[in-house]
Amino acid sequence: MSDQVTAIVLAAGAGTRMRSRTAKVLHPIGGRSMIAHALLAVQQTGAGTVVAVVGHQRDQVSAEISAIDPSVVHAVQEEQRGTGHAVQVALDALGAVPTGTVLITYGDVPLLTGDTLSTLLREHRDAGRAVSVLTYRPLDPAGYGRIVRAEDGSVLAIREHRDASADELAITEVNSGILAVDAGFLDRAVRSLDAGNTQGEYYLTDIVGRAVQDGLPVGAHVLEDLWQTEGVNDRHQLARLGRALNDRLTRHWMDEGVTIVDPATTWIDSAVQLGQDVTLLPGTQLLGATVVADGATIGPDTTLRDVEVGPDAEVVRTHGSNAVIGAGTTVGPFAYLRPGTVTGTGAKIGTFVETKNTRLGDGAKAPHLSYLGDADIGEGTNIGAGTITANYDGVAKHRTSIGRHARTGSDNVFVAPVSIGDGAYTAAGTTVRDDVPPGALAVGGDRQRTMEGWVEARRPGSASAEAARRAQESTGE
Repeated sequence: MSDQVTAIVLAAGAGTRMRSRTAKVLHPIGGRSMIAHALLAVQQTGAGTVVAVVGHQRDQVSAEISAIDPSVVHAVQEEQRGTGHAVQVALDALGAVPTGTVLITYGDVPLLTGDTLSTLLREHRDAGRAVSVLTYRPLDPAGYGRIVRAEDGSVLAIREHRDASADELAITEVNSGILAVDAGFLDRAVRSLDAGNTQGEYYLTDIVGRAVQDGLPVGAHVLEDLWQTEGVNDRHQLARLGRALNDRLTRHWMDEGVTIVDPATTWIDSAVQLGQDVTLLPGTQLLGATVVADGATIGPDTTLRDVEVGPDAEVVRTHGSNAVIGAGTTVGPFAYLRPGTVTGTGAKIGTFVETKNTRLGDGAKAPHLSYLGDADIGEGTNIGAGTITANYDGVAKHRTSIGRHARTGSDNVFVAPVSIGDGAYTAAGTTVRDDVPPGALAVGGDRQRTMEGWVEARRPGSASAEAARRAQESTGE
């Protein structure tokens, strides 16, 4: 048999039980859409051609598929008339009958792995079968198509629940819907299907009976891991499979040398990468393409999306996205790292500090209560509490540049664009509008002026004016 594999991913269903404006197969699990999980699994088999059958909300689904893999062939099932009809549509989209084996799977079975599909394909080829079925034994087989076997263990038929006899309903082995089929036989078989069943649909499973009738070998691979065969039809199932996938990911990373203090409250997306001796504390979420290097500690209560964390860094009670945290840097608690934040080695972003499109050099520190947007902070510089870079003039953003080993006072406002030289100081309460040369001290403007009676004159009748009047009366002023 040819080693060539063509994969068909069925993703045309309406998913009405999701009750969502989003197509069912686009709902995320483990940081990827369900259709992305399905496509990744078939890609891992080495399939030469992949066809996705789309139907309901196909504009959404096709856009996602193209973004994942532009080489996927799109087949549109205008009217959902069963899985057999969907496969006919997929074969028609190819324009010619494929050779080798056709692998048929689904866009809403997100835990199915490439290893499982590869095993099914290998057994199918080695046994020289026309059809191989991936099967399993659920605790409750009600509603599933039963696997009818001969005495020698070969498969005779797949009987849908509605069409099964009492004896067939007693069978516990059921059909997952995932098949490996000889391409030439598949093309002939699906075009001879009829809809003479209680659903009035073209059942793909009827090709098993056709193969048996033609004297062709049919077999099954029983999968012990039931989670891989479970599909998603509603949000309850989505949550259940999400938890199952996360349990797998946390176990995997603990096996790889990561300490996860509380796996039940730790969530890790599929694309996340973790080094050895990383520690994840309770309440941590690592999302997207986050990468955490050896020895770093994340959490508790931290969410990072698409963040790169360097070796031995510590990130505590922080929310961050699209940021780079340097080796040995400490972040938090209660820090907010927005996109474009980059720190050098040994830097510090402290309590209630927000950064955006800002670079902190090696050893630079912003310990508390600051907003640093569109800024460059030099090596060894210390940012005083309550510092703000006023980076937006109402039309455009501007940058603030603070040099190496500078010291800025508490409650400073840097009105960008402005530059502070190496080694410069700024006094507490200073609004910096002009560049400060290296080694200089910038001090704020006029001393405090107090204008007596301003509130009564400018805000008469206000709560503030009434409070001031009562205070004056109580002191006899």
